[in-house]
Amino acid sequence: MSFRQAFEGALLEILRTRDLVAVAVISVLFYAFYYPAPYAHQVVERLPIVVVDADRSAVSRAIVRNLGAAHEVVIAANVSDMVAARALVRNRQAEGILLIPHDLGSAVIEGRPGGGIAVWLNGAYLLRAEAVGKTVGAAIGATLEGRLSGLAESVAVPVTPVVTRPLFNTTEGYRDYIFPAVANIILQQTLLFSVARLIAERRRNGRWQRGMFLGVWAACTTIGTLGALFYFGLIYWLQDIPHGGNIPALLLTGPLFAATVSALALTIGSMVRSGDDALKLLIPTSIPFVFLSGFAWPLFAMPGWVQVIAWMIPVTPATHIFVPLNQMGASLGEVRGAVAILVVQLAVFGSVARYRLR
Repeated sequence: MSFRQAFEGALLEILRTRDLVAVAVISVLFYAFYYPAPYAHQVVERLPIVVVDADRSAVSRAIVRNLGAAHEVVIAANVSDMVAARALVRNRQAEGILLIPHDLGSAVIEGRPGGGIAVWLNGAYLLRAEAVGKTVGAAIGATLEGRLSGLAESVAVPVTPVVTRPLFNTTEGYRDYIFPAVANIILQQTLLFSVARLIAERRRNGRWQRGMFLGVWAACTTIGTLGALFYFGLIYWLQDIPHGGNIPALLLTGPLFAATVSALALTIGSMVRSGDDALKLLIPTSIPFVFLSGFAWPLFAMPGWVQVIAWMIPVTPATHIFVPLNQMGASLGEVRGAVAILVVQLAVFGSVARYRLR
């Protein structure tokens, strides 16, 4: 069979077979709009907190008023002791506790150290906890700065303003942080599922022939490349996600990633008995791959053996290529290490798949 016949046959089979087009095309389109939708507001809003005001001074009341005016949190209760506050957090009725000590007002007026304001946050959701912590800190800072500005210089404690200027995630939003990384998982898994199923079904039905390998690989790489261009170009633009940092490098590395994932899928498809077996094997890998890719937790902080496994998966170097190139405007030289790993994966997976399917 010629290269052209194998290429066109595989491409048409993917686009005409209901199961394959659902995974390779429709899923890519669906997740492009569905996944960012819950994070459209970018920041958390109206998270409940509990206030324990042991001071009952003008300063503590001003802190509570400023906190109540913030849209990120809502004061769920104002209780008298920590026992009641902890009970509300345990019952999931609040996300955090703000404790104002009894001598805060006098300490501010007299310019002496006080007992310190304490904040306890529910750490089950790290980004939500971070948002609550920032809001509480901003309310306290604004109140104390306003109070201190009216005091005499000899009494007042100097307050140095802190100015934060985000470089890449300019909105500091959750969507702009998570979607560029998860998009790589989506592109890998949809291509992996569909190609592995295609090869396994062809082998099961006796439709795999000598000479098909390069044409089928090229067809699968084409599907993956179009998906990557669709995400990095149109979807990032439509969703207003930071993008377009280094387009020429993306045009080079996108097909490289698609070819590597396709080679891995060809290898897996050659090792299972049917398309259903391929999906049973691959579907449970999606969540582990999310954490192994290194965006939720840095790779260097993982155990050495976990890092080795992570770098054997195409999405790991892809995340360290596409996010710097697309969001940060990195040069190809700055991601050369991850590109080299992807090239090695391509050579290994491609050689194994060719050996298995020849």
